[in-house]
Amino acid sequence: MRTADFDFALPEAQIAQAPMRPRDAARLLVVRPDGLEDRIVRDLPDLLRPGDVLVVNDTRVIPARLRGRRGEAAIEIMLNRAEEGGIWEALVRNARRLRPGDSIRIEGAADLPCTVLAVEGGTARLNFGPDPARLAAALDQAGEVPLPPYIARPEGPSEQDRADYQTVFARRPGAVAAPTASLHFTDAMLAALEARGVSRATVTLHVGAGTFLPLRAEDPRRHRLHAEWGEVTEAAAARINAARAGGGRIVAVGTTALRLLETAAQGDKDGMEDPRRPVRPFRGLTDLYLLPGHRFRAADLLMTNFHLPKSTLFMLVSAFAGTARMRAAYDHAIAQGYRFYSYGDGSLLHLAEDAP
Repeated sequence: MRTADFDFALPEAQIAQAPMRPRDAARLLVVRPDGLEDRIVRDLPDLLRPGDVLVVNDTRVIPARLRGRRGEAAIEIMLNRAEEGGIWEALVRNARRLRPGDSIRIEGAADLPCTVLAVEGGTARLNFGPDPARLAAALDQAGEVPLPPYIARPEGPSEQDRADYQTVFARRPGAVAAPTASLHFTDAMLAALEARGVSRATVTLHVGAGTFLPLRAEDPRRHRLHAEWGEVTEAAAARINAARAGGGRIVAVGTTALRLLETAAQGDKDGMEDPRRPVRPFRGLTDLYLLPGHRFRAADLLMTNFHLPKSTLFMLVSAFAGTARMRAAYDHAIAQGYRFYSYGDGSLLHLAEDAP
């Protein structure tokens, strides 16, 4: 397996710079083991069955990009993962100018304390003080929504982006990137899904800044994901397991929900022939990396956007639906003018356990 095996050419004009309006008017490519079908997102209720359960991520994107100074040196901070007591792991541009004990003056929030605890490469542990409300207020005042680099905003993210880059499910602050498959959902579509008899289970995975990092290794198996914090509550696990016991399918909305479900369903490696496992309650860090060859235990379908070439997420969807099928699906999407990446169109993938 080589990283180059997951490369493809995408015309720049097909990189979406804004979402469809309304959100559920985006196109939806259905990928089944027996072929492809062009639909739109608001068709989702017709593509699911009564008894199916959607698993959605309720993380809320925070304005996680801060700009500051240490003396005369400009420092750019991308918050990554919260720890206890106001301490954050962050990706830092110009980190070589920092030493433990340094103070960083945050532009636009000069009264916010920011002390460097440790630096390793381009990562730092920063202490913003024990008052989370003070940090939240400073982020709201001085932080930027951390849009992906392929969304061109020369003047910085707009107020419209603050709304557009947030899902209808967003409740728990902590993500630095949106679970983008959920950006397609509207209140009207949720009502239609409920009327169809499709239930919903909510989990949390705070997407970290590592989602933006390129995969540089020639062998993708040498890559390591940054750990992200997630939770599957007892109530969510019970709803998911009850749906499966009743014959319903588990539909992961987004790769973040899928990775968390797979983390919660791993259990003991006991050689069971049936790959399906109950989803257990889970709370903690996960760095689960899903590559072709993985046996999926928790989900039957995956709704997701179209991902970057040579990315861990394109590898994930190839693992789920089959590498050959996903190559064919992406070739079709490019030829048919689908819009790619965070603000782009969506796909609905059926698990293909027989595909390499």
